[in-house]
Amino acid sequence: MGDIMKYAVDRIENNIVVLENINNNSIKEVNIDELPNNIKEGTILKYYNKTYTIDTNEENIRRKRIQDKLDRLKRLKTN
Repeated sequence: MGDIMKYAVDRIENNIVVLENINNNSIKEVNIDELPNNIKEGTILKYYNKTYTIDTNEENIRRKRIQDKLDRLKRLKTN
């Protein structure tokens, strides 16, 4: 068995999904048929044992972190 790799869906172009490794920022392209249904830009995927699954927990953590940054920037801008 191998390590668990985590990827963020960067973009979807036709049937090709561009994935960014969230640990080292490397990019790979995967056919959309190899991925779970209902993915979109920003979806976090775990790759383990030759299978991609959606990692909603990691996705929620990342979205909250981004929202917190935006909220801080908005506060700075209004002061």
